[in-house]
Amino acid sequence: MRPVMSEGKRRLYSWICFDFANSAYGTIVGTFVYATLFTTKIAADEVSGTFIWGVAVAISSVTIGLLSPILGAIADAYSWKRRMMGSCVALCSIASFALFFPMPGQAILAAIIFSIGTIAIELAIVFNNAFLPEIATKESHGKVSGQAFAAGYLGGLLCLGLSLIGFVDTDSPWFGFSEDAVQNVRATSLLVGAWVFVFALPMLLLVKEKQIPRPSRGVDEVVSSAISRLAETFRNIRSFQNIFWLFVSRIFYNDALITAFTFGAIYAAGTFQFSPEQILVFGVVLNVFAGFGALGFSFLEDRIGSRRTIIISLICLSASSTAAVFVETSAGFWACAIVLGIFIGPNQSASRAFLSRIAPSDKVNEFFGFFAFSGKATSFVGPLLCGALTATYDSQRVGMAIAPVLFVIGLVVLVFKTCSFSGEEKQDKHPACF
Repeated sequence: MRPVMSEGKRRLYSWICFDFANSAYGTIVGTFVYATLFTTKIAADEVSGTFIWGVAVAISSVTIGLLSPILGAIADAYSWKRRMMGSCVALCSIASFALFFPMPGQAILAAIIFSIGTIAIELAIVFNNAFLPEIATKESHGKVSGQAFAAGYLGGLLCLGLSLIGFVDTDSPWFGFSEDAVQNVRATSLLVGAWVFVFALPMLLLVKEKQIPRPSRGVDEVVSSAISRLAETFRNIRSFQNIFWLFVSRIFYNDALITAFTFGAIYAAGTFQFSPEQILVFGVVLNVFAGFGALGFSFLEDRIGSRRTIIISLICLSASSTAAVFVETSAGFWACAIVLGIFIGPNQSASRAFLSRIAPSDKVNEFFGFFAFSGKATSFVGPLLCGALTATYDSQRVGMAIAPVLFVIGLVVLVFKTCSFSGEEKQDKHPACF
């Protein structure tokens, strides 16, 4: 008789499954397929397409940054994490389906729909991240977070593979889609919409959140109170030194990651003349190495600490992104991209685990809201600069040079402004932090 899975393991695997679900949107829509389709087919030309896409990413990022702390505080007050997460998943799926309809020449419409889907899935990720302290012990946050990111890269890989064999690189696309007006490539967004919805269901149906007494006040009063509380936390955040400087550092290095994610495939297509089929293969390979990186560091991170893991990843990301700006051959670009892929997962996983370990238990949602804010509030800078520099100098190399600069700034802040503890990272207010 097969043993029944325990409640704890069921919650853990369901939580990990959401990373498997949400990665499809960023991988297919935000990076490797739709982003390239947008700049090469939907927009008038690659330069204007790069600029419009950068503006769309910037608007999405600012909106996420502004909404996530407030919605996080409301979720804390009403125990609404799962409810809000479900609404965001549904909205992302609808937006993904809608991306099928913009035709070549309808760049603004496509950019608006893309922004809505991006905002929705990123907010869902905020609420999902806040479940981590309820899912695993602090001692295992690094391993669990890393395994979730590895599952995410596996999800992105499988969705890319299905896109490749079913819609893009085939003479007979599934479900009768034709190559007229790149209908077969646009259909990959339909796959994403279904993927996100289906694989988010275990998390939404099987993971219950801890309930707290609901406030007697209405939602409008809670919102007002949440804004006041956030303002107070923001004023006092310097007293949480590790958290404050983690956020400052992340403003820069996450901005670099967003730039690399947003324009990596566009850069490959424009500078190294990758075809749509090559872009998909490129995405598959990157996801394979990113998954191995996230999984490998998930076992190492709990031993060396989240902070050290972030530092190692930033050193390697800085070096590989710098080299990618200067290499002249496709083989050289491939090598740089693979190194970048290996260390993207550990960087994101360790950042999430670091905050989950040092955030006060009564402010987890709130601080994860600020975590999203730190990653999104100024993340328009990198994409906008990349797009603007590309347009000004008519060179994608000049535009992409902004990514290594931001990685290095984030690394310097993290090294010199955050603390290192022996063993497990402890709560803030350690004397060495001041």
